[in-house]
Amino acid sequence: MADIISNALNNIMNSKRARKSFSLVTGSKLLINLINIAKKHGYVKDFKIQDEKTMKMKIELGKLNECKAIKPRFYVTKKEIEKYVRRYLPSRDFGILIVSTNKGLLTHEEAIEKNIGGSLIAYFF
Repeated sequence: MADIISNALNNIMNSKRARKSFSLVTGSKLLINLINIAKKHGYVKDFKIQDEKTMKMKIELGKLNECKAIKPRFYVTKKEIEKYVRRYLPSRDFGILIVSTNKGLLTHEEAIEKNIGGSLIAYFF
């Protein structure tokens, strides 16, 4: 497993395509923060860490159409975020980009509001 975020989001999408209501993934602190943001926006109903040692997580899926990791991790300024919103999201107010900043993980809207850039991690819609 080279990229935990990419593997976890691919596993979530595979579970969604198989019409399962949950997905089992191996997590990390970054993935937990990412899933918290997805939960706040309704893309994930709930998640539970089943094993603290191996960080196995059970994630209940919400109203999710697609989620993917952004590879390579583009570094963006506040002004460049809009370009990537148009590239990855199907509509302006439909979905979120997750940006890793020096203030933690933020959605693209929060990053623009706080006037900071960062590294693009993933998107949900």
